[in-house]
Amino acid sequence: MIRPLYNWMIAKAQSPASEKWLAGISFAESSFFPIPIDMMLIPMILANRLKAWRLATITLIFSVLGGMAGYAIGAGLYETVGKPIVDFYGYGEQFTAFQNHYGEWGILIVLVAGFTPIPFKVVTIASGVVGMNPFLFFLTSVPARGARFYLVAALLWKFGDPIRSFIEKRLGLVTTAVMIVGIAGFIVLKYI
Repeated sequence: MIRPLYNWMIAKAQSPASEKWLAGISFAESSFFPIPIDMMLIPMILANRLKAWRLATITLIFSVLGGMAGYAIGAGLYETVGKPIVDFYGYGEQFTAFQNHYGEWGILIVLVAGFTPIPFKVVTIASGVVGMNPFLFFLTSVPARGARFYLVAALLWKFGDPIRSFIEKRLGLVTTAVMIVGIAGFIVLKYI
């Protein structure tokens, strides 16, 4: 199922309406779509590196709006729509424990998930389920998602195709390492 969706995304990235597709898939990826939007963003930027910042901005805006849709799914449609999505990604069993951490770590969870390979859609739905302040969720999503998309845009703008393989294979690892250091710093500051 994933490979045909990936191929479909690549075809849309090369179509005349690619920016509209980028917007729509960015929206869907933050609430239910299984393939990271980076897989569409990367070839689009490589096709025209002068559009890197514009494409990252489109991705950011619609990803955050999609995150708000995911929040709404969690807040009002969890049993009928949200739970099947969470189960699809294999987070059903951990979801209750995940929800319990929101009271203390909600903002940090959204920041980490927005920047790392953790499926953002699961966090958007969980944020709605636990009733995280929607304005705070929005304000946290913008820098988290923006940092991720603008980092990809900056690397591709600066280095072009040679950095592509690094981004596709190792960006998740690098961003996760950066976030671990950030979380450790947050924990140290909180308990010292």
